[in-house]
Amino acid sequence: MRRSVVLTLGTVAAVLASVLVAAPAAQAHGYISSPPSRQALCAQRAVPDCGQIQWEPQSVEGPKGLRNCHANIAHFAVLNDDGRGWPATSVGNTVTFNWVITARHSTSTWEYYIGGSRIAVFDDGGRQPGATVSHTVNLGGRTGRQKVLAIWNIADTANAFYNCVDVQVGGGGGNPNPNPTPTRTTTPPTPPPTTNPTPPPAGGTWRAGTAYQAGNTVTFNGATYRCRQAHTAIQGWEPPNVPALWERV
Repeated sequence: MRRSVVLTLGTVAAVLASVLVAAPAAQAHGYISSPPSRQALCAQRAVPDCGQIQWEPQSVEGPKGLRNCHANIAHFAVLNDDGRGWPATSVGNTVTFNWVITARHSTSTWEYYIGGSRIAVFDDGGRQPGATVSHTVNLGGRTGRQKVLAIWNIADTANAFYNCVDVQVGGGGGNPNPNPTPTRTTTPPTPPPTTNPTPPPAGGTWRAGTAYQAGNTVTFNGATYRCRQAHTAIQGWEPPNVPALWERV
Protein backbone atom coordinates (compact mmCIF):
# COMPACT_ATOMS: atom_id res chain seq x y z
CA MET A 1 0.00 0.00 0.00
CA ARG A 2 2.82 2.40 0.90
CA ARG A 3 4.46 1.82 -2.49
CA SER A 4 1.20 2.54 -4.29
CA VAL A 5 0.82 5.89 -2.48
CA VAL A 6 4.40 6.88 -3.28
CA LEU A 7 3.93 6.11 -6.96
CA THR A 8 0.72 8.11 -7.08
CA LEU A 9 2.31 11.15 -5.49
CA GLY A 10 5.28 10.84 -7.80
CA THR A 11 2.99 10.73 -10.79
CA VAL A 12 1.14 13.84 -9.61
CA ALA A 13 4.43 15.65 -9.08
CA ALA A 14 5.61 14.74 -12.55
CA VAL A 15 2.39 16.01 -14.11
CA LEU A 16 2.61 19.29 -12.20
CA ALA A 17 6.23 19.71 -13.24
CA SER A 18 5.40 19.17 -16.88
CA VAL A 19 2.62 21.76 -16.70
CA LEU A 20 4.94 24.30 -15.13
CA VAL A 21 7.59 23.72 -17.76
CA ALA A 22 5.09 23.95 -20.58
CA ALA A 23 3.56 27.18 -19.34
CA PRO A 24 4.93 30.22 -21.19
CA ALA A 25 7.35 32.14 -19.04
CA ALA A 26 6.96 35.47 -20.79
CA GLN A 27 4.03 37.57 -19.68
CA ALA A 28 5.01 40.50 -21.89
CA HIS A 29 2.97 41.41 -24.91
CA GLY A 30 3.15 44.09 -27.57
CA TYR A 31 2.78 44.99 -31.22
CA ILE A 32 3.57 47.77 -33.70
CA SER A 33 0.69 50.20 -33.99
CA SER A 34 2.20 52.54 -36.58
CA PRO A 35 2.98 52.12 -39.35
CA PRO A 36 0.36 49.45 -38.75
CA SER A 37 1.67 45.91 -38.53
CA ARG A 38 -0.32 43.09 -40.10
CA GLN A 39 -1.84 42.19 -36.74
CA ALA A 40 -2.80 45.85 -36.20
CA LEU A 41 -4.54 45.90 -39.59
CA CYS A 42 -6.43 42.75 -38.59
CA ALA A 43 -7.46 44.31 -35.28
CA GLN A 44 -8.68 47.38 -37.16
CA ARG A 45 -10.65 45.12 -39.57
CA ALA A 46 -8.74 46.77 -42.46
CA VAL A 47 -8.08 43.20 -43.69
CA PRO A 48 -11.05 40.82 -43.40
CA ASP A 49 -11.18 37.21 -42.23
CA CYS A 50 -8.02 37.31 -40.11
CA GLY A 51 -9.35 34.91 -37.50
CA GLN A 52 -8.22 34.93 -33.90
CA ILE A 53 -5.39 37.45 -34.33
CA GLN A 54 -7.92 40.28 -34.67
CA TRP A 55 -8.71 39.88 -30.96
CA GLU A 56 -5.13 39.65 -29.68
CA PRO A 57 -2.67 41.51 -31.95
CA GLN A 58 -0.20 41.70 -29.07
CA SER A 59 0.19 37.91 -28.71
CA VAL A 60 2.42 36.78 -31.61
CA GLU A 61 5.01 35.10 -29.38
CA GLY A 62 7.38 32.29 -30.31
CA PRO A 63 10.93 31.01 -29.89
CA LYS A 64 13.78 33.38 -30.63
CA GLY A 65 15.47 33.04 -34.00
CA LEU A 66 12.40 32.72 -36.23
CA ARG A 67 12.12 34.73 -39.43
CA ASN A 68 8.40 34.72 -40.11
CA CYS A 69 5.39 36.87 -39.28
CA HIS A 70 3.32 34.40 -37.24
CA ALA A 71 5.89 32.92 -34.80
CA ASN A 72 4.98 29.39 -35.97
CA ILE A 73 1.54 29.72 -34.32
CA ALA A 74 -0.90 27.83 -36.53
CA HIS A 75 -3.97 29.96 -35.73
CA PHE A 76 -2.00 33.12 -36.62
CA ALA A 77 -0.79 31.71 -39.97
CA VAL A 78 -2.74 34.39 -41.87
CA LEU A 79 -0.01 36.85 -40.88
CA ASN A 80 2.49 34.92 -42.98
CA ASP A 81 0.29 34.93 -46.10
CA ASP A 82 1.79 37.53 -48.46
CA GLY A 83 -1.13 37.06 -50.84
CA ARG A 84 -3.71 38.54 -48.46
CA GLY A 85 -3.53 42.01 -50.00
CA TRP A 86 -2.00 43.70 -46.97
CA PRO A 87 -2.20 47.50 -47.30
CA ALA A 88 1.25 49.09 -47.45
CA THR A 89 1.91 52.39 -45.68
CA SER A 90 3.69 55.04 -47.75
CA VAL A 91 6.95 56.00 -46.03
CA GLY A 92 10.27 57.65 -46.72
CA ASN A 93 13.61 55.92 -46.41
CA THR A 94 13.66 56.59 -42.66
CA VAL A 95 10.74 55.16 -40.71
CA THR A 96 9.76 55.37 -37.05
CA PHE A 97 8.13 52.19 -35.76
CA ASN A 98 5.88 52.71 -32.72
CA TRP A 99 5.21 49.80 -30.38
CA VAL A 100 2.39 49.52 -27.84
CA ILE A 101 3.49 47.37 -24.88
CA THR A 102 0.62 45.83 -22.97
CA ALA A 103 2.79 44.01 -20.42
CA ARG A 104 6.30 45.33 -19.88
CA HIS A 105 9.13 42.82 -19.67
CA SER A 106 12.90 43.06 -19.56
CA THR A 107 14.30 43.24 -23.07
CA SER A 108 17.52 42.11 -24.69
CA THR A 109 17.22 43.52 -28.22
CA TRP A 110 14.83 44.80 -30.86
CA GLU A 111 15.65 43.72 -34.41
CA TYR A 112 14.42 44.80 -37.84
CA TYR A 113 14.82 42.73 -41.02
CA ILE A 114 14.05 43.11 -44.70
CA GLY A 115 14.39 39.84 -46.55
CA GLY A 116 17.26 38.00 -44.90
CA SER A 117 19.14 41.18 -43.96
CA ARG A 118 19.06 42.77 -40.54
CA ILE A 119 18.81 46.50 -41.10
CA ALA A 120 18.71 47.67 -37.47
CA VAL A 121 19.19 46.44 -33.92
CA PHE A 122 18.58 48.22 -30.61
CA ASP A 123 20.17 46.76 -27.47
CA ASP A 124 18.22 47.41 -24.26
CA GLY A 125 20.61 45.40 -22.11
CA GLY A 126 17.86 43.73 -20.09
CA ARG A 127 16.00 46.93 -19.23
CA GLN A 128 12.24 47.05 -18.88
CA PRO A 129 10.56 49.05 -21.68
CA GLY A 130 7.97 51.75 -21.20
CA ALA A 131 4.34 51.42 -22.18
CA THR A 132 5.30 52.66 -25.65
CA VAL A 133 8.56 52.21 -27.52
CA SER A 134 9.74 53.93 -30.72
CA HIS A 135 12.65 53.14 -33.03
CA THR A 136 13.74 55.18 -36.03
CA VAL A 137 15.16 52.91 -38.73
CA ASN A 138 16.97 53.75 -41.98
CA LEU A 139 15.85 51.40 -44.76
CA GLY A 140 19.21 51.69 -46.49
CA GLY A 141 18.13 53.17 -49.82
CA ARG A 142 15.52 50.54 -50.63
CA THR A 143 12.54 51.58 -52.72
CA GLY A 144 9.18 50.11 -53.64
CA ARG A 145 7.11 47.71 -51.57
CA GLN A 146 8.97 46.13 -48.64
CA LYS A 147 8.02 43.80 -45.80
CA VAL A 148 9.76 44.68 -42.55
CA LEU A 149 10.02 41.96 -39.92
CA ALA A 150 10.31 43.46 -36.42
CA ILE A 151 11.35 41.26 -33.49
CA TRP A 152 11.17 42.01 -29.75
CA ASN A 153 13.58 39.66 -27.95
CA ILE A 154 12.78 39.10 -24.27
CA ALA A 155 15.80 39.12 -21.96
CA ASP A 156 14.97 36.41 -19.43
CA THR A 157 13.09 33.85 -21.55
CA ALA A 158 13.72 31.99 -24.79
CA ASN A 159 10.85 33.81 -26.51
CA ALA A 160 10.37 36.81 -28.78
CA PHE A 161 7.44 38.72 -30.28
CA TYR A 162 7.08 39.07 -34.05
CA ASN A 163 5.51 41.76 -36.25
CA CYS A 164 5.49 42.24 -40.01
CA VAL A 165 4.92 45.73 -41.40
CA ASP A 166 4.22 46.35 -45.09
CA VAL A 167 5.54 49.67 -46.40
CA GLN A 168 5.78 51.40 -49.75
CA VAL A 169 9.07 53.26 -49.89
CA GLY A 170 9.14 56.31 -52.17
CA GLY A 171 12.12 57.08 -54.41
CA GLY A 172 14.64 59.68 -53.36
CA GLY A 173 18.00 61.15 -54.19
CA GLY A 174 21.18 61.24 -52.19
CA ASN A 175 23.66 58.50 -51.43
CA PRO A 176 22.01 55.64 -49.51
CA ASN A 177 24.06 54.21 -46.69
CA PRO A 178 24.33 50.43 -47.17
CA ASN A 179 25.09 49.99 -43.46
CA PRO A 180 22.76 52.43 -41.75
CA THR A 181 23.22 53.24 -38.10
CA PRO A 182 19.88 53.03 -36.31
CA THR A 183 18.87 55.81 -33.99
CA ARG A 184 16.52 55.81 -31.01
CA THR A 185 13.80 58.33 -30.37
CA THR A 186 12.49 58.94 -26.89
CA THR A 187 9.32 60.76 -27.94
CA PRO A 188 7.25 59.15 -30.72
CA PRO A 189 6.79 61.56 -33.63
CA THR A 190 3.45 62.06 -35.29
CA PRO A 191 2.73 58.77 -37.14
CA PRO A 192 2.80 58.96 -40.94
CA PRO A 193 -0.43 58.64 -42.92
CA THR A 194 -1.71 55.07 -42.85
CA THR A 195 -4.46 52.99 -44.34
CA ASN A 196 -6.35 52.99 -41.04
CA PRO A 197 -10.11 53.41 -41.16
CA THR A 198 -11.49 56.93 -40.68
CA PRO A 199 -11.07 57.76 -36.98
CA PRO A 200 -14.18 58.03 -34.85
CA PRO A 201 -15.58 61.49 -34.16
CA ALA A 202 -14.37 63.35 -31.11
CA GLY A 203 -16.48 62.88 -28.03
CA GLY A 204 -17.65 59.33 -28.77
CA THR A 205 -17.77 56.56 -26.20
CA TRP A 206 -14.64 54.37 -25.97
CA ARG A 207 -15.15 50.90 -27.41
CA ALA A 208 -12.90 47.91 -28.05
CA GLY A 209 -12.08 47.11 -31.67
CA THR A 210 -11.95 50.78 -32.70
CA ALA A 211 -8.87 52.32 -34.35
CA TYR A 212 -8.04 55.60 -32.61
CA GLN A 213 -5.71 58.33 -33.85
CA ALA A 214 -3.63 60.70 -31.73
CA GLY A 215 -5.83 63.60 -30.64
CA ASN A 216 -9.15 61.73 -30.68
CA THR A 217 -11.23 62.23 -27.55
CA VAL A 218 -13.59 59.70 -26.01
CA THR A 219 -15.71 59.34 -22.93
CA PHE A 220 -15.45 56.44 -20.52
CA ASN A 221 -17.36 56.07 -17.25
CA GLY A 222 -18.32 59.73 -17.40
CA ALA A 223 -14.76 61.05 -17.91
CA THR A 224 -13.17 62.45 -21.08
CA TYR A 225 -9.84 61.21 -22.41
CA ARG A 226 -7.56 62.29 -25.28
CA CYS A 227 -5.61 59.70 -27.33
CA ARG A 228 -1.82 60.06 -27.02
CA GLN A 229 -0.80 57.52 -29.69
CA ALA A 230 -2.56 55.80 -32.57
CA HIS A 231 -3.67 52.28 -31.67
CA THR A 232 -6.54 49.83 -31.91
CA ALA A 233 -8.45 49.45 -28.66
CA ILE A 234 -8.87 46.01 -27.10
CA GLN A 235 -10.47 44.79 -23.89
CA GLY A 236 -8.20 45.65 -20.97
CA TRP A 237 -6.96 48.87 -22.60
CA GLU A 238 -9.75 51.04 -21.22
CA PRO A 239 -8.49 54.65 -20.93
CA PRO A 240 -7.93 54.64 -17.15
CA ASN A 241 -5.79 51.48 -17.50
CA VAL A 242 -3.31 52.71 -20.12
CA PRO A 243 -2.08 56.26 -19.39
CA ALA A 244 0.54 55.83 -22.12
CA LEU A 245 -2.30 55.76 -24.66
CA TRP A 246 -4.88 58.07 -23.03
CA GLU A 247 -4.71 61.26 -20.94
CA ARG A 248 -7.65 62.52 -18.97
CA VAL A 249 -8.85 66.00 -19.96
